[in-house]
Amino acid sequence: MVSDMNSAKKIRLTMDLFKTIGTHDGVFHCDEVLGCAMLKIISPNAKIIRTRDLTKLAPCDIVIDVGGVYDPEKFRFDHHQRDFNHSLSTVIPGKLSTIKLSSAGLVYCHYGKDILKTLVKDIKQDELEKLFDRVYENFIQEIDAIDNGIPICDGEVKFHISTNLSSRVKYLNKRWNEEEFNEENAFKNAMDMVSNEFQDRVFYYVKDWLPAREVVLQAIENRFNVHPSGQIIELGQNCPWKGHFFELEKELNVEQPAIKFVIFNGGGGMWRVQAVSIDENSFILRTPLLEPWRGLSDEKLFKVSGIEGIGFVHASGFIGGNRTREGALEMAAQTLAKT
Repeated sequence: MVSDMNSAKKIRLTMDLFKTIGTHDGVFHCDEVLGCAMLKIISPNAKIIRTRDLTKLAPCDIVIDVGGVYDPEKFRFDHHQRDFNHSLSTVIPGKLSTIKLSSAGLVYCHYGKDILKTLVKDIKQDELEKLFDRVYENFIQEIDAIDNGIPICDGEVKFHISTNLSSRVKYLNKRWNEEEFNEENAFKNAMDMVSNEFQDRVFYYVKDWLPAREVVLQAIENRFNVHPSGQIIELGQNCPWKGHFFELEKELNVEQPAIKFVIFNGGGGMWRVQAVSIDENSFILRTPLLEPWRGLSDEKLFKVSGIEGIGFVHASGFIGGNRTREGALEMAAQTLAKT
């Protein structure tokens, strides 16, 4: 099935890609808007046909989010069927996400690498794999979850996010009391918005995130030269380090005690010391900066800490600043010694 699907896809990709993309009309959602926008990256001249009329959808080269069929060989990608329960991990063996896919996720699973290679010329295979995973985990997965009504957490939600991409697409639909409304223009505006945001995210990961891996790798390998405990690393350059850090920590099998602090030149005459969280997206820290320092700055903080050049410590203890590298290192070292 998988090899047949790949063969079918390769055939389609040598036939001027898709000339017609079918999806439903009426109220639109972020998943089919993004799915269409991604397909337009590899098929920029494709015409989008929005209808629920199956006779009009039948001749379309590809149909997403409508039709009640998921069949990659026939280029049909709906996820509303009662028995549909696919995730990234079931469509692509070896991937970890078990979030149920929306039409955006289905398009990305089957055509994501082609889309990324269209945007990023000459990308290396290992970087393509990392980019594919990163974009799914930090962009597509959220849209899949929201569209399928999957809660962000178990238990009581303390606040709701109303500024996400899915919400912003929803607000472009016809208002209940709006008399004149051009649905096709609204759908196009939604596609432009999500396409720009998708591409911005891809290029952020390509230009900012991927190159940072080497900086983080060097910092981890050099950790015992920074502090004898090996629990403090120093970045040679301030960069987006978190995603690489946790991945490299596993790859390098970094032994306990775990790395607790990262120091780096934060610019503006201030070095930063940042506490490492338990994972990339958590606010829970392995070891926060010392409690008596938290929420203080300048003279008050110096009197409590006795560390020259100390500037501030966040109220949560996740980050602090010092005017010198030595001072930032001392802040981390004192915290390790006293906890």
